Amino acid sequence: MSTIKDIAESYQTFDPAAYLQNNYVPPRADFSDPDSVVAWKLKCLADACASGEIGGQILVDIGSGPTVYQVLSAFELFKEVILTDFLAVNREELKKWLHDEPGAFDWGPFINHVCSIEGKGEPWQEKRKRLRERVSRVIPVNVHQPCPLGTELAPGTVDALVSSFCLEACSPDYPAFVKALQNITGLLKPGGHVLMIGALEESYFLAGEAKLSVASFTEEMTRKAFQDMGYVIRDFRSYTMPESMKVGVDDVKGISFVWAQKKESN
Repeated sequence: MSTIKDIAESYQTFDPAAYLQNNYVPPRADFSDPDSVVAWKLKCLADACASGEIGGQILVDIGSGPTVYQVLSAFELFKEVILTDFLAVNREELKKWLHDEPGAFDWGPFINHVCSIEGKGEPWQEKRKRLRERVSRVIPVNVHQPCPLGTELAPGTVDALVSSFCLEACSPDYPAFVKALQNITGLLKPGGHVLMIGALEESYFLAGEAKLSVASFTEEMTRKAFQDMGYVIRDFRSYTMPESMKVGVDDVKGISFVWAQKKESN
């Protein structure tokens, strides 16, 4: 049975470039295919952000990995965006893109697609420029600590969280996932929002030489974790991975999207 320490050690061979190649090129990121899993994720996020109910001062992305697609709609609603990851290699990958350095992954097609969903008719390069300006920090995170961001941000000071494929991918089992959710919930103000994308019934994924274990659970278990933590679930959607999206880099059965709101203090 894996432990949190075992999982942390397994990530030391994580290859950001291989992970991006496995998950963020066609067929999984094929914007001409309405059934593409990445297109589905971006639509879920854009719909929640178009509700007019999410916004504020600080947005934190928990466990960004080497990706920025998950904040492409939400960042517009906040004055400051903080990206986070446990691994230094992922933080360096993010900084490479933020600083427009050679070799950075091309998020242009993703930004262009989000612009088309949002329907504001602006050039995607303008959104890219705003995002780069809005990100204030790229910092370490450890979701298994009571204060996941250490001294960077005090508990109860964050207006909203985004998290994509993080908690289940660094937890050995469901109880550890629930505890990690509790830890990041502590960052949120009462009434704050969480937008979370997660894997359903996945036991592993590949990133170069690394084979990473994942805490496998169902849609019902995901929903229960949020309800038990005192959230109001505003939207819950699930996606079944079609055969065309199964490319041999994981055994994921589906994806969940949760928009949840932390209850106001009594």
